[in-house]
Amino acid sequence: MFDKSHCSDCENIDCLTRCQWMDIDKETARIEMEKMSNGEDSFVLKQCVTCYACDEYCPYNSHPFDLKTELQEKYSSLNIDPELLNKMIKQFEPPKELRIKEIDPNKLVFHKCTFSRMNEKEMKGLMFENLQYISGRAFFCNLQYHHLAKDSIIRERLPIIMENIKEHGIKELICWHDECYGLWTSYCQRNNIEVPFKPIHLFEYVYNYLKEHESEITKLNMKIAYQRSCSNRFISETDKWVDKICDLIGLERVARKYDRENALCCAGAFGWFGKGDLTRPTQNKNVKDMVKHDAEACVYNCPMCQNVLGSKVERKGLKNYLLSDLARMALGEELNY
Repeated sequence: MFDKSHCSDCENIDCLTRCQWMDIDKETARIEMEKMSNGEDSFVLKQCVTCYACDEYCPYNSHPFDLKTELQEKYSSLNIDPELLNKMIKQFEPPKELRIKEIDPNKLVFHKCTFSRMNEKEMKGLMFENLQYISGRAFFCNLQYHHLAKDSIIRERLPIIMENIKEHGIKELICWHDECYGLWTSYCQRNNIEVPFKPIHLFEYVYNYLKEHESEITKLNMKIAYQRSCSNRFISETDKWVDKICDLIGLERVARKYDRENALCCAGAFGWFGKGDLTRPTQNKNVKDMVKHDAEACVYNCPMCQNVLGSKVERKGLKNYLLSDLARMALGEELNY
């Protein structure tokens, strides 16, 4: 939930002046932020590419993207094709009836999200195979509707998802994707919604597993460029786990321009709301930056980012990996894909 109490005190209006897709001076930024804070329309809502970066740029943790996405829905700012929008809303609708799995509530549960089939091979190996799990639309976080200016869908479905998890008595949930973890630790927190279980970020779990098997690690000695997902902007504190894993398994995370707070998103969502002309330039800048800093591979948490950027990265001679895959490789597993 957006907190406007600090906006009048904010000297630089970082949430707008630091935007990588809009060139806004401080005076204009202050005027437009004031309009949006009062619930009014603004050109910012139409030009926004929904990368969530403004939430990380805000020095007061006021969550300006919550305001933007609320107003984008109010004013239909993103001009998304209604047929496409309705199809995507229907695609991830929770099932009417919940199939209860036998879960031991005293053990960790792995949330495979809706990637259990698409990324089945990445969820294999000793690190994951012995974990009990949940997956599918009944547990899908729906945070992707931030990109579609449909926060009402998130609010509508969140109680259903939470109840489905509670039905299984889950106490600790490992989240495969940043969006799932971001829902429970950021979205719920900023909307004063109590979460009845402990969310664990995938990278925290991976790091702890690696530490338990540290004697089995063979350093990979690889220079990598890390591609942050949009939803990681809500949970930037988890970036420390990337660095810890890299140190443990012998990865050098190159200090490139488009990383950390200055990261560029994969631009995969741009076509949904008529900004496809920005897709290629954004991706080209990103990949060229990886090459310039001598990265041997691009490393992801988000499988969708990998799908969007993967072929472009490969054409520049770099390999593509999920960070969890590199962790498995460091433990001696052979990846047959």
